[in-house]
Amino acid sequence: MVRDLADFPRPVLAALAAAERLLTRRSGATVVLADPEDLGGSERSVVARARVARNPFSMPRTLVVKHYVAEPDPDRPDPFHYEVASCQLFTALPADARPSPVIIAHDPEARLLVLEDLGRSSTLADKLFGPDPAAAQRNLLSWARALGRMQAATAGRENDFGALLRRLGERAWRDPVADDARAALAGLPELLESALGVRAHPAAVQQAHDTARLLGGTRYRAFSPSDTCPDNNLVTSRGVRFVDFEWGCFRDVALDAAYFRVPFPGCEASFALPEGMSEAMLEAWRDEIAPVWPDLDDPVRLERRLLNAQLLWVWLCTWWLLPRILVRDTTIRPDAGRSPRISTALIDYWRRLGEAAAAEGLDATAQLAVTVTGALRERYCDAPASLPLYPAFRSAAV
Repeated sequence: MVRDLADFPRPVLAALAAAERLLTRRSGATVVLADPEDLGGSERSVVARARVARNPFSMPRTLVVKHYVAEPDPDRPDPFHYEVASCQLFTALPADARPSPVIIAHDPEARLLVLEDLGRSSTLADKLFGPDPAAAQRNLLSWARALGRMQAATAGRENDFGALLRRLGERAWRDPVADDARAALAGLPELLESALGVRAHPAAVQQAHDTARLLGGTRYRAFSPSDTCPDNNLVTSRGVRFVDFEWGCFRDVALDAAYFRVPFPGCEASFALPEGMSEAMLEAWRDEIAPVWPDLDDPVRLERRLLNAQLLWVWLCTWWLLPRILVRDTTIRPDAGRSPRISTALIDYWRRLGEAAAAEGLDATAQLAVTVTGALRERYCDAPASLPLYPAFRSAAV
């Protein structure tokens, strides 16, 4: 049944009208969009799918329109610029290496993008919270391969990304979590002592500070979407594809690969993976990046870099999340069905870090992890003791 346009939210209709003007101006002939479908978006943007009802040229039958409705913060980089530059970078790649939708048109003044429609695809989150453990496993491996393929394809293209951002008016660019990570390295010891009564040994603090080198200009830099939570990854017939590049950047590849050890840190969908899944994802990822960085095929070198990235993420997540549970130990996002309690997530992060650090001889970090884990368990004794598996894997584990 065709819905009357009056049924649609005004911001969706405004986005389609702006897209019609942009495409008409670009093609020199009238383009009409119809049958809008609200795809959600965020407080910053409206995202909608639309059918091309009048098409003077060979345009796709459907398009996705993303309209940034919030004014940019003058003190921060403009996420619209980062999204445009990221999509332009990917559109220039060969089709078999392209990890994202193609950008068809954009209008900086209207703050509008028109993108390729990847279809009515499920997200990785849908698979992880669905009923099929085989599908969840298959798509986690596809996500790991897609991540590695994207990193391999964008290695050495940081200057191209910078040029695209400069053209859009950005004078400087960097990893958006870098400042928070450095703040965590500086401030977490005091926070742990004041909040949990845990005093970090200077050796543990130094081992954490050593991870800051991952935030600089290493030899292993590639593009990162920054926000690769499961709902920002589409499951398509061509494998997992990435969407939402508002905070796209170049950074050390280990910082994203550490997601195999700390599943989607800081995301509301931060649950545990089944036994052996992390190792399988790592292998799938390593097969993609090894031709570009053959030295990362050395398990010893790779393990130490991944441990450093895991350590940095655990400190950063604790810096973000611990102050929240001092007020109230709630879920990472207020959705009980798709989010664990913060205390449970932090306990799991620190427990896994302690095991990895002990195996690699970082004794001070391993001891700090044991102490923090114990303090969290004592303070939040009513919270679940371990992070549950993603729902898709729970029936298979019984």
